[in-house]
Amino acid sequence: MNKLQRLLQSKILILTICAAGIGGTFQYGYNISIINAPTSYIQRFMNETWLERTGVPLESNVILLLWSFTVSAYPLGGLTGAIAAGPMAIVLGRKTSLLLNNVFVIIAAVLSGFSRMAKSFEMVMLSRFFTGLNAGVSMNIQPMYLAESAPKKLRGAVALTSASFTALGLVLGQVVGLRELLGEENSWPLLLASNVVPALIQLVALPWFPESPRYLLIDQGDKESCISALQKLRGHCDLSAELEEMLAEQAATEGQRAKKPWELFQNPAVRWQLMSIVVLSSAMQLCGNDSMYFYAAYVFQEAGIPQEKIPYVVIGTGSCELITSVTCNMIIDYAGRRPLLLGGYSFMAGWAIVFMVALSQQTQVSWMPYLSMVCIFAYILSFGIGPAGVTGVLPTEVFDQMSRPAAYMICGSLLWFNLFLVGTAFPFIVKSLAHFCYVPFFVVCICTALYVGFFLPETKGKSFLEISEEFKKRNFKPQTHAFFYKGPEEIKSTVL
Repeated sequence: MNKLQRLLQSKILILTICAAGIGGTFQYGYNISIINAPTSYIQRFMNETWLERTGVPLESNVILLLWSFTVSAYPLGGLTGAIAAGPMAIVLGRKTSLLLNNVFVIIAAVLSGFSRMAKSFEMVMLSRFFTGLNAGVSMNIQPMYLAESAPKKLRGAVALTSASFTALGLVLGQVVGLRELLGEENSWPLLLASNVVPALIQLVALPWFPESPRYLLIDQGDKESCISALQKLRGHCDLSAELEEMLAEQAATEGQRAKKPWELFQNPAVRWQLMSIVVLSSAMQLCGNDSMYFYAAYVFQEAGIPQEKIPYVVIGTGSCELITSVTCNMIIDYAGRRPLLLGGYSFMAGWAIVFMVALSQQTQVSWMPYLSMVCIFAYILSFGIGPAGVTGVLPTEVFDQMSRPAAYMICGSLLWFNLFLVGTAFPFIVKSLAHFCYVPFFVVCICTALYVGFFLPETKGKSFLEISEEFKKRNFKPQTHAFFYKGPEEIKSTVL
């Protein structure tokens, strides 16, 4: 019986990861991909609805404008959710925030599911906003919850599962959007409303698992609940070392309150931490990975793949990201954070150059479309092996308990703003730079790789306090300043 109990308790952490992920970052990837398949159907629905209301059809440019509003509602909701995530994590706790977050998806599913019946395309727009709101909250709180619940030696791998669930959602969204499933014209309201299923699964599963032990001890001051949560997550092993580390962190933050985002910008003690997450969170969207999906269908068509088979090949691009994120899960606590980030961005920079050359010769050389295909898969693989997952882990590791929610608010806001920026600007970049449209992304990848190589310390295997002390040395590095003043007889130098 005792052996069986230990076996069950050793699986609690894995089940906690699954319960948090299925209704968390899974929704981000799933809701990004399910909107692609019904694009033409929803645009047709907008036109038919307007024609029925007014008797006048919409012009093509107006349909595109309405569609752009629908697409833009998702990152706008995400930005709102990222801003709301910090206060939610502080006031409600990590687990309760994730549970409450499902309300937004349920509202979105109802709106999109009944939009055709109600003959209202505005309901689709509003549903995308609520879907983005859910994704914005989960993208911030899930990695925070998991990293705070994981043992130190597995912290990177556990927090990185957020990226794996994003990639899993992306692939499943592509699969569900196939014509054989919910990709037919009559099924698009069901396709958009299908995101309610993972939300319901999380609402049933997550309440059975504990709150973040660090939140219970440091934020709530509840040592007994913290020990109880640790016992559920770790079993009956010796918890004294881990508890001692948490108590030391609690003592270090004693008397402090949770920080606001603007207070981090004013605090010189977190200068390098803040600069690191700003650079890496911005690079996540500005590196051009999502734009690869923009080119995928065109490149596959040029390579001779039949039009009706392209959706199946596109699933391969999402599968690449899933495979590499799972691989990264297995090696992050062995390889470290810096090598994965440095390698990922360096490879992306190299493949960006090859991709631009291949695009420029696409119609001149017969085998160039195949090289372009290789570049697409290689670029996505390079992104998945490091930047996709490691970026979400770092805010938990480099900020203390009082600053962590505010740090995630900043990260999330940058992620969603840059997603909107790239989505808006990329068509204009393609129009102006043509085959050399990846030059801006190449520059971002090179600059990020240089920053990681020169300025980002390794956090693998270190406690939160050890990481904090290492950054403190960087933030308050002793500097030698000299100033000179003239005396009546001589020039004196004083070194401060």
